[in-house]
Amino acid sequence: MAKLGKAVISGAGAYVPSTIMTNQDLEKLMDTSHEWIATRTGIHERRVIDETENTSDLAYKASLLALEDARLEPKDIDFIIVATETPDHMFPPVATKLQTLLGCRTIGAYDVHSTCVGFISALQIAEQFTKIGKAKHVLIVGADALSKIVDYTDRSTAILFADGAGAFVISQGNDTDGEGIIDSAIHSDGQFYEDLYVSGGSSRARDNSDYNVPKIKMNGNKIFKLAVNAMSGSVKDLIKKNNLEYNDIDWLIPHQANQRIIDAVARNVEFPTEKVINNIKYYGNNSAATIPLAFTKARAEGKIQRGDRIVLTAFGGGLIWGSLLFQY
Repeated sequence: MAKLGKAVISGAGAYVPSTIMTNQDLEKLMDTSHEWIATRTGIHERRVIDETENTSDLAYKASLLALEDARLEPKDIDFIIVATETPDHMFPPVATKLQTLLGCRTIGAYDVHSTCVGFISALQIAEQFTKIGKAKHVLIVGADALSKIVDYTDRSTAILFADGAGAFVISQGNDTDGEGIIDSAIHSDGQFYEDLYVSGGSSRARDNSDYNVPKIKMNGNKIFKLAVNAMSGSVKDLIKKNNLEYNDIDWLIPHQANQRIIDAVARNVEFPTEKVINNIKYYGNNSAATIPLAFTKARAEGKIQRGDRIVLTAFGGGLIWGSLLFQY
């Protein structure tokens, strides 16, 4: 059997809309306060798209930056995968729109529908394409415009969700590259299906208006506990499986869902706070975009360096959760 190659991150980029929605702005829309939101979520502001932008626009702008970082042209990309829960239309996939916006060849392109774990799911797929030689360069994007499906009368969800995009270029590695993607695992448990879901815009659409207008519905207390336990267990399992210790890991990048969830996961896995990447204060929860956005911003700040060993972990509706280990 031929030896499998490596899957390395050759480029990364992120984009957020220019419009900032602060906690003070939310005070004007509902019965809440900056202090209440900041204490419970750690979020002070979030980015939201305007009427001129769609999810594909977010994906396009993040992709351009990732390609520039990888020193590649759109013609060099062999496959595109977009992780999103808020496509421009129910179909076709955002990835096909992105392919033509970039001016890529008529390559394969599709979306993955894996909630907040979507970017890790896309990484898993891209790893297989590059390792077996099916593609030399795969563009993966996490892009969401959750402000379009937020109910701004529901304080429990409206304070959390936001818009943004992040992209990686995953390339075939060689013996001179770092380790690239080392291991990953994704799990699901559908018994908690209705604890976090979008109510409308689906085959459940009926005369009842609640089924016709997409809005995020969440059992916050239950999701909090499930998220902490699932992500913590996933990180522990991944590190143990690869015969590593926590001091072998340079950075933990958790899905930016809620500051209290991030803190609880770090405590559960006994990971130092200073080695946890966290930018939820300024960007909120933009679903599949949070991990690549956090990675790109931390790298720009000089925290993440080439050679660092990093664990990503995420959790989302479905119930889906998972982690991925790589050396950058």
